[in-house]
Amino acid sequence: MFRLTRPLFNAAKRTTGITGLKVQPNALPELVKTYQTTLSVLSTIPETSVYRQGVEALTRHRLNIVESANGDLTAAAEKLGEGQIEEALDVANDELILATNMVEWKAWEPLEEKPAPGQWEYAGQTTTASSSS
Repeated sequence: MFRLTRPLFNAAKRTTGITGLKVQPNALPELVKTYQTTLSVLSTIPETSVYRQGVEALTRHRLNIVESANGDLTAAAEKLGEGQIEEALDVANDELILATNMVEWKAWEPLEEKPAPGQWEYAGQTTTASSSS
């Protein structure tokens, strides 16, 4: 009986079964590259930015998962918990785009205009515009 091993099975994958999401033949190397690029972009944002701190920690965690999978797509996908590896790559690309936009927007800088009274009040809680980033 012919039995496909995981690498051969993954190489033979023809569809993700998700409309608009194509099979990525080099998913793990592409995912590593995307995570590393995201970390590079994040390094241009001030270390005090809450956005940078959160995304950097999450991206490093995901990068460690992918690197520790040693080329095993199934193990990486399971540990990432984002469905198929192509879905994880799609999320990583979206985060890279957002990080690039955050650098362009300089979201960590104070607002140019003072917010209207009550603008940052939600369910009785008040926040300050200067604490956002």
